[in-house]
Amino acid sequence: MKTLADIIGHDRARAVLAASIRSERVHHAWIFHGPSGVGKRTCAEAFGLALLDETTRAGEDGIESDERSPARRLAESGVHPDLHVVTKELARFSDDPQIRARKLTSVPREVLVERVIEPASRSAQLRTGALASKVFVIDEAELMNDAGQNALLKTLEEPPPGTVLVLVTASEDRLLPTIRSRCQRVGFGPLTDAEMARWAAHAGFDAPGALALAGGSPGAAVGVRDGGLESWLSELEPMLRDAERGVFRPELGVTLKTLIDTWAKASVSAHEGASKDAANKAGARTMFWLLTERVRRGLRAAAADGVESGRDAVEQRVRELACLGEAELNVARNVNLQLAMENLAAQLSTPA
Repeated sequence: MKTLADIIGHDRARAVLAASIRSERVHHAWIFHGPSGVGKRTCAEAFGLALLDETTRAGEDGIESDERSPARRLAESGVHPDLHVVTKELARFSDDPQIRARKLTSVPREVLVERVIEPASRSAQLRTGALASKVFVIDEAELMNDAGQNALLKTLEEPPPGTVLVLVTASEDRLLPTIRSRCQRVGFGPLTDAEMARWAAHAGFDAPGALALAGGSPGAAVGVRDGGLESWLSELEPMLRDAERGVFRPELGVTLKTLIDTWAKASVSAHEGASKDAANKAGARTMFWLLTERVRRGLRAAAADGVESGRDAVEQRVRELACLGEAELNVARNVNLQLAMENLAAQLSTPA
């Protein structure tokens, strides 16, 4: 369990949170938004701990608290009764057997009722002089459907005294306007190269290739390493280079689809109740992210060149980003994955 002082990077976000704590008038509803894997949930949990710890103080160097405080000890043991972290996986522990049997593709309304709305209406289990008595962190908040978001709305509008809710999302636009309008927003971005190096040293992360591909996201770095995504790029690189020269390789689309399928099958096998369709889409998003990061690295290199060939390369990379964006939209629209990948391969090979 990290504290706000432990968070690497996100200086602006932490400054906003520190100012809120310093004012002692903490807003009751927050949205932490930004790319996946950059530390939003970690920061939300640390913020929640700071609000629940009566020793928390906003000093000149940031947020400070007693390392031996009861709140810190409970949180580090994972048993703080008033710090609630809500994820879609909690559907597996629902009181409703029908909810337990569902595929893990959303944060069900029933989970929000059981884990947020009803607990928020009850008294806190610990009575302290902290800034908050109960904190609820809802991870992947964009996975709440409209019924769930509407059910949560009253709690966001009129929360019980001392209750703070933090919605963590990588897709803020999927939250209803009525939800967004009631929350204070805090933005998070990718870490810098120096911050990623600090994170890697602190976490004992020894995978330079994965770190280079991560695009400033510690979560992505772990995903690249654990998912073997470096091998994806090694397999695809010769075909992608041919595509850049206008040479169409039919096996490119097939390889893209096969890699996504393999990833999705492994994901379903590793997570009980996981949806194959959701896993396919997640695998496709992973592929699009990996290819986009490859293009962005090439774009930065071409922009730094500055000569005519560099400008041509920039135009090529921008076109590749457009092709990837179109393919991602096709998958989101439920276009057959094989057709979407074959079309992407053809588009990437078409001269500008």
